Amino acid sequence: MPVGGHRKQLVKSGVTAPATSVLILTLIDCDRQNMETITNSLFSVDLLNQPGADLMLAFATKILAGILTIIIGFWLAGRASRLVVDSISKIDRIDKTIMPMIGALVRYAGMILTLVVALGKFGVETTSIIAVLGAAGLAIGLALQGTLSNVAAGLMLVFLRPFKLGDWIETAGMSGIVREIGLFTTVIDTFDKVYISVPNSSIWSSNIVNHSRYQTRRLDLDIGIAYESNLDDAEVALMSLAKDPRILPDPEPRFLVVSYADSAIIVRLRVHATYGDFFNLGYDLHRQLKGAMAAHDVSIPYPQRVIRYASDDEADGSVGGA
Repeated sequence: MPVGGHRKQLVKSGVTAPATSVLILTLIDCDRQNMETITNSLFSVDLLNQPGADLMLAFATKILAGILTIIIGFWLAGRASRLVVDSISKIDRIDKTIMPMIGALVRYAGMILTLVVALGKFGVETTSIIAVLGAAGLAIGLALQGTLSNVAAGLMLVFLRPFKLGDWIETAGMSGIVREIGLFTTVIDTFDKVYISVPNSSIWSSNIVNHSRYQTRRLDLDIGIAYESNLDDAEVALMSLAKDPRILPDPEPRFLVVSYADSAIIVRLRVHATYGDFFNLGYDLHRQLKGAMAAHDVSIPYPQRVIRYASDDEADGSVGGA
Protein backbone atom coordinates (compact mmCIF):
# COMPACT_ATOMS: atom_id res chain seq x y z
CA MET A 1 0.00 0.00 0.00
CA PRO A 2 1.36 3.52 -0.79
CA VAL A 3 2.65 5.67 2.03
CA GLY A 4 -0.11 8.28 1.54
CA GLY A 5 -2.72 5.55 2.00
CA HIS A 6 -1.19 4.51 5.33
CA ARG A 7 -1.12 8.12 6.43
CA LYS A 8 -4.81 8.81 5.67
CA GLN A 9 -5.82 5.60 7.37
CA LEU A 10 -3.88 6.56 10.49
CA VAL A 11 -5.38 10.09 10.61
CA LYS A 12 -8.87 8.72 10.32
CA SER A 13 -8.21 6.28 13.10
CA GLY A 14 -7.21 9.13 15.39
CA VAL A 15 -3.49 8.48 15.74
CA THR A 16 -1.48 11.56 16.77
CA ALA A 17 1.07 13.25 14.51
CA PRO A 18 4.29 12.08 16.23
CA ALA A 19 3.08 8.50 16.29
CA THR A 20 2.03 8.83 12.70
CA SER A 21 5.52 10.00 11.68
CA VAL A 22 7.11 7.05 13.41
CA LEU A 23 4.79 4.61 11.69
CA ILE A 24 5.35 6.21 8.30
CA LEU A 25 9.13 5.96 8.66
CA THR A 26 8.77 2.34 9.73
CA LEU A 27 6.67 1.52 6.66
CA ILE A 28 9.13 3.32 4.36
CA ASP A 29 12.01 1.29 5.80
CA CYS A 30 10.09 -1.91 5.27
CA ASP A 31 9.33 -1.03 1.66
CA ARG A 32 12.98 -0.14 1.04
CA GLN A 33 14.16 -3.43 2.53
CA ASN A 34 11.69 -5.39 0.39
CA MET A 35 12.90 -3.64 -2.77
CA GLU A 36 16.54 -4.31 -1.90
CA THR A 37 15.72 -7.96 -1.27
CA ILE A 38 14.02 -8.27 -4.68
CA THR A 39 16.88 -6.47 -6.41
CA ASN A 40 19.49 -8.67 -4.77
CA SER A 41 17.51 -11.75 -5.74
CA LEU A 42 17.47 -10.68 -9.39
CA PHE A 43 21.03 -9.40 -9.85
CA SER A 44 23.20 -11.18 -7.33
CA VAL A 45 22.94 -14.64 -8.94
CA ASP A 46 26.43 -16.11 -9.60
CA LEU A 47 26.00 -17.81 -12.91
CA LEU A 48 29.38 -19.51 -12.71
CA ASN A 49 28.20 -21.53 -9.74
CA GLN A 50 25.27 -23.06 -11.61
CA PRO A 51 25.63 -26.65 -12.94
CA GLY A 52 24.39 -25.74 -16.44
CA ALA A 53 26.82 -22.84 -16.67
CA ASP A 54 29.68 -25.17 -15.72
CA LEU A 55 28.75 -27.52 -18.54
CA MET A 56 28.56 -24.68 -21.04
CA LEU A 57 31.93 -23.33 -19.96
CA ALA A 58 33.51 -26.77 -20.20
CA PHE A 59 32.00 -27.38 -23.64
CA ALA A 60 33.15 -23.98 -24.92
CA THR A 61 36.66 -24.72 -23.65
CA LYS A 62 36.73 -28.05 -25.49
CA ILE A 63 35.53 -26.45 -28.72
CA LEU A 64 38.18 -23.74 -28.49
CA ALA A 65 40.88 -26.32 -27.74
CA GLY A 66 39.75 -28.47 -30.68
CA ILE A 67 39.76 -25.52 -33.11
CA LEU A 68 43.22 -24.45 -31.97
CA THR A 69 44.43 -28.03 -32.30
CA ILE A 70 43.19 -28.21 -35.90
CA ILE A 71 44.76 -24.88 -36.88
CA ILE A 72 48.12 -25.61 -35.25
CA GLY A 73 48.12 -29.26 -36.37
CA PHE A 74 47.44 -28.43 -40.03
CA TRP A 75 50.18 -25.80 -39.96
CA LEU A 76 52.62 -28.26 -38.40
CA ALA A 77 51.67 -30.91 -40.98
CA GLY A 78 52.50 -28.57 -43.85
CA ARG A 79 55.69 -27.46 -42.16
CA ALA A 80 56.76 -31.05 -41.52
CA SER A 81 56.07 -31.94 -45.16
CA ARG A 82 58.33 -29.14 -46.39
CA LEU A 83 61.07 -30.04 -43.92
CA VAL A 84 61.00 -33.69 -44.98
CA VAL A 85 61.22 -32.77 -48.67
CA ASP A 86 64.07 -30.33 -48.01
CA SER A 87 65.94 -32.93 -45.96
CA ILE A 88 65.51 -35.68 -48.54
CA SER A 89 66.59 -33.40 -51.39
CA LYS A 90 70.02 -33.11 -49.76
CA ILE A 91 70.57 -36.88 -49.98
CA ASP A 92 72.02 -37.80 -53.38
CA ARG A 93 71.14 -41.49 -53.12
CA ILE A 94 67.39 -40.81 -53.00
CA ASP A 95 65.62 -40.33 -56.31
CA LYS A 96 64.07 -36.90 -56.70
CA THR A 97 60.97 -38.56 -58.19
CA ILE A 98 59.63 -39.77 -54.84
CA MET A 99 60.08 -36.48 -52.99
CA PRO A 100 56.69 -34.88 -53.84
CA MET A 101 54.83 -38.08 -52.91
CA ILE A 102 56.68 -38.49 -49.62
CA GLY A 103 55.90 -34.88 -48.77
CA ALA A 104 52.22 -35.45 -49.57
CA LEU A 105 52.09 -38.62 -47.44
CA VAL A 106 53.66 -36.80 -44.47
CA ARG A 107 51.22 -33.92 -44.84
CA TYR A 108 48.11 -36.12 -45.05
CA ALA A 109 49.30 -38.30 -42.16
CA GLY A 110 49.78 -35.19 -40.03
CA MET A 111 46.33 -33.90 -40.95
CA ILE A 112 44.67 -37.22 -40.04
CA LEU A 113 46.51 -37.32 -36.72
CA THR A 114 45.45 -33.74 -36.06
CA LEU A 115 41.80 -34.58 -36.69
CA VAL A 116 41.97 -37.53 -34.30
CA VAL A 117 43.50 -35.39 -31.56
CA ALA A 118 40.98 -32.61 -32.21
CA LEU A 119 38.07 -35.02 -31.91
CA GLY A 120 39.56 -36.16 -28.61
CA LYS A 121 39.54 -32.54 -27.47
CA PHE A 122 35.86 -32.37 -28.39
CA GLY A 123 35.25 -35.25 -25.98
CA VAL A 124 35.00 -38.09 -28.48
CA GLU A 125 36.62 -41.33 -27.29
CA THR A 126 39.62 -42.62 -29.25
CA THR A 127 38.07 -46.06 -29.76
CA SER A 128 34.99 -44.45 -31.23
CA ILE A 129 37.15 -42.32 -33.49
CA ILE A 130 38.95 -45.39 -34.85
CA ALA A 131 35.66 -47.18 -35.45
CA VAL A 132 34.20 -44.14 -37.22
CA LEU A 133 37.34 -43.71 -39.32
CA GLY A 134 37.20 -47.35 -40.32
CA ALA A 135 33.59 -47.13 -41.41
CA ALA A 136 34.16 -43.77 -43.09
CA GLY A 137 37.23 -45.12 -44.86
CA LEU A 138 35.22 -48.02 -46.27
CA ALA A 139 32.44 -45.72 -47.45
CA ILE A 140 34.87 -43.22 -48.93
CA GLY A 141 36.79 -46.03 -50.61
CA LEU A 142 33.65 -47.27 -52.33
CA ALA A 143 32.59 -43.77 -53.33
CA LEU A 144 36.03 -42.67 -54.57
CA GLN A 145 37.26 -45.74 -56.39
CA GLY A 146 38.62 -43.67 -59.26
CA THR A 147 40.53 -41.36 -56.93
CA LEU A 148 41.99 -44.25 -54.96
CA SER A 149 43.02 -45.92 -58.20
CA ASN A 150 45.03 -42.78 -58.95
CA VAL A 151 46.76 -43.15 -55.58
CA ALA A 152 47.55 -46.80 -56.25
CA ALA A 153 48.81 -45.96 -59.74
CA GLY A 154 50.95 -43.16 -58.33
CA LEU A 155 52.57 -45.54 -55.86
CA MET A 156 53.26 -48.01 -58.68
CA LEU A 157 54.83 -45.27 -60.80
CA VAL A 158 57.07 -44.23 -57.91
CA PHE A 159 58.23 -47.71 -56.96
CA LEU A 160 58.57 -49.21 -60.46
CA ARG A 161 59.87 -45.91 -61.89
CA PRO A 162 59.19 -46.22 -65.64
CA PHE A 163 60.21 -42.56 -65.75
CA LYS A 164 61.59 -39.89 -63.43
CA LEU A 165 61.55 -36.14 -63.15
CA GLY A 166 62.98 -34.41 -66.21
CA ASP A 167 62.31 -37.33 -68.60
CA TRP A 168 60.67 -36.84 -71.97
CA ILE A 169 57.75 -39.27 -72.17
CA GLU A 170 54.77 -40.00 -74.37
CA THR A 171 51.75 -41.46 -72.60
CA ALA A 172 47.96 -41.16 -72.54
CA GLY A 173 48.11 -39.11 -75.72
CA MET A 174 50.46 -36.58 -74.10
CA SER A 175 54.10 -35.76 -74.81
CA GLY A 176 56.40 -33.61 -72.72
CA ILE A 177 58.82 -33.33 -69.82
CA VAL A 178 57.81 -34.80 -66.44
CA ARG A 179 57.83 -32.07 -63.81
CA GLU A 180 56.16 -33.78 -60.85
CA ILE A 181 54.74 -37.17 -59.88
CA GLY A 182 52.08 -36.54 -57.24
CA LEU A 183 49.83 -38.75 -55.18
CA PHE A 184 46.90 -38.28 -57.58
CA THR A 185 48.26 -36.75 -60.80
CA THR A 186 51.46 -36.40 -62.80
CA VAL A 187 52.41 -32.96 -64.12
CA ILE A 188 53.83 -32.78 -67.65
CA ASP A 189 55.20 -29.67 -69.35
CA THR A 190 54.91 -29.82 -73.13
CA PHE A 191 57.63 -28.44 -75.41
CA ASP A 192 55.50 -25.39 -76.21
CA LYS A 193 55.24 -24.67 -72.45
CA VAL A 194 51.74 -25.95 -71.73
CA TYR A 195 50.91 -27.29 -68.25
CA ILE A 196 49.19 -30.70 -68.32
CA SER A 197 48.00 -32.60 -65.24
CA VAL A 198 47.37 -36.26 -66.10
CA PRO A 199 45.63 -38.68 -63.66
CA ASN A 200 48.04 -41.39 -62.56
CA SER A 201 45.56 -44.14 -63.46
CA SER A 202 45.45 -42.91 -67.08
CA ILE A 203 49.24 -43.11 -67.31
CA TRP A 204 49.47 -46.52 -65.64
CA SER A 205 46.80 -48.04 -67.90
CA SER A 206 48.41 -46.78 -71.14
CA ASN A 207 51.70 -47.35 -72.92
CA ILE A 208 54.63 -45.29 -71.67
CA VAL A 209 57.33 -44.24 -74.15
CA ASN A 210 60.38 -42.86 -72.36
CA HIS A 211 62.76 -41.08 -74.74
CA SER A 212 65.17 -40.22 -71.93
CA ARG A 213 65.58 -43.65 -70.40
CA TYR A 214 68.94 -44.41 -72.00
CA GLN A 215 71.85 -42.00 -72.20
CA THR A 216 72.90 -43.22 -75.66
CA ARG A 217 70.55 -42.69 -78.61
CA ARG A 218 70.75 -43.87 -82.20
CA LEU A 219 70.22 -41.38 -85.01
CA ASP A 220 69.31 -42.51 -88.56
CA LEU A 221 69.71 -40.01 -91.37
CA ASP A 222 67.89 -41.16 -94.54
CA ILE A 223 68.05 -39.58 -98.01
CA GLY A 224 67.18 -40.63 -101.56
CA ILE A 225 69.81 -40.41 -104.32
CA ALA A 226 69.37 -40.73 -108.09
CA TYR A 227 69.86 -44.09 -109.76
CA GLU A 228 72.58 -42.50 -111.91
CA SER A 229 74.62 -41.57 -108.81
CA ASN A 230 77.51 -43.67 -107.55
CA LEU A 231 76.89 -45.39 -104.23
CA ASP A 232 80.56 -45.07 -103.28
CA ASP A 233 80.35 -41.30 -103.70
CA ALA A 234 77.18 -41.25 -101.63
CA GLU A 235 78.95 -43.24 -98.90
CA VAL A 236 81.88 -40.81 -98.84
CA ALA A 237 79.48 -37.87 -98.67
CA LEU A 238 77.49 -39.28 -95.74
CA MET A 239 80.54 -40.52 -93.84
CA SER A 240 82.02 -37.04 -94.05
CA LEU A 241 79.17 -35.91 -91.82
CA ALA A 242 80.16 -38.51 -89.22
CA LYS A 243 83.27 -36.50 -88.33
CA ASP A 244 81.20 -34.36 -85.97
CA PRO A 245 82.77 -34.62 -82.47
CA ARG A 246 79.35 -35.17 -80.90
CA ILE A 247 79.04 -38.52 -82.69
CA LEU A 248 80.18 -41.42 -80.53
CA PRO A 249 82.94 -43.66 -81.93
CA ASP A 250 81.35 -46.73 -80.40
CA PRO A 251 79.16 -48.00 -81.94
CA GLU A 252 80.91 -46.73 -85.07
CA PRO A 253 78.99 -44.85 -87.79
CA ARG A 254 77.65 -46.92 -90.69
CA PHE A 255 76.51 -46.35 -94.27
CA LEU A 256 73.49 -48.44 -95.29
CA VAL A 257 71.45 -48.93 -98.45
CA VAL A 258 67.89 -49.12 -97.19
CA SER A 259 65.79 -49.73 -100.31
CA TYR A 260 65.34 -49.11 -104.03
CA ALA A 261 62.31 -46.90 -104.34
CA ASP A 262 60.43 -45.81 -107.47
CA SER A 263 62.46 -42.67 -108.10
CA ALA A 264 65.52 -42.99 -105.85
CA ILE A 265 67.83 -45.23 -103.92
CA ILE A 266 67.29 -44.70 -100.19
CA VAL A 267 70.58 -44.59 -98.29
CA ARG A 268 71.14 -44.09 -94.58
CA LEU A 269 73.79 -42.74 -92.22
CA ARG A 270 73.49 -44.41 -88.79
CA VAL A 271 75.29 -42.77 -85.88
CA HIS A 272 75.02 -42.74 -82.07
CA ALA A 273 75.14 -39.81 -79.67
CA THR A 274 74.41 -38.98 -76.05
CA TYR A 275 70.89 -37.94 -75.15
CA GLY A 276 72.06 -34.42 -74.40
CA ASP A 277 73.47 -33.98 -77.94
CA PHE A 278 70.86 -36.07 -79.78
CA PHE A 279 68.42 -33.36 -80.86
CA ASN A 280 70.87 -30.61 -81.80
CA LEU A 281 73.02 -33.14 -83.67
CA GLY A 282 70.03 -34.29 -85.72
CA TYR A 283 69.14 -30.70 -86.64
CA ASP A 284 72.73 -29.92 -87.67
CA LEU A 285 73.21 -33.08 -89.77
CA HIS A 286 70.02 -32.41 -91.71
CA ARG A 287 71.25 -28.89 -92.32
CA GLN A 288 74.62 -30.11 -93.69
CA LEU A 289 73.28 -33.04 -95.71
CA LYS A 290 72.44 -31.23 -98.96
CA GLY A 291 75.81 -29.50 -99.13
CA ALA A 292 77.69 -32.73 -98.54
CA MET A 293 75.81 -34.45 -101.36
CA ALA A 294 76.42 -31.57 -103.77
CA ALA A 295 80.15 -31.52 -102.88
CA HIS A 296 80.51 -35.16 -104.02
CA ASP A 297 78.33 -34.86 -107.14
CA VAL A 298 75.53 -36.95 -105.73
CA SER A 299 72.17 -35.80 -107.04
CA ILE A 300 68.98 -35.83 -105.08
CA PRO A 301 66.16 -36.65 -107.52
CA TYR A 302 62.63 -35.41 -107.65
CA PRO A 303 59.88 -38.00 -107.85
CA GLN A 304 59.41 -38.82 -111.58
CA ARG A 305 56.85 -40.64 -113.69
CA VAL A 306 57.57 -41.58 -117.33
CA ILE A 307 54.51 -41.36 -119.57
CA ARG A 308 54.73 -42.85 -123.12
CA TYR A 309 52.22 -41.85 -125.77
CA ALA A 310 51.50 -44.53 -128.33
CA SER A 311 51.05 -43.58 -132.02
CA ASP A 312 47.85 -44.29 -133.89
CA ASP A 313 49.34 -47.32 -135.67
CA GLU A 314 50.55 -48.75 -132.41
CA ALA A 315 47.20 -48.13 -130.84
CA ASP A 316 45.37 -49.82 -133.73
CA GLY A 317 47.78 -52.73 -133.66
CA SER A 318 47.30 -53.21 -129.96
CA VAL A 319 43.54 -53.16 -130.43
CA GLY A 320 43.66 -55.62 -133.32
CA GLY A 321 45.98 -57.91 -131.48
CA ALA A 322 43.61 -57.91 -128.55
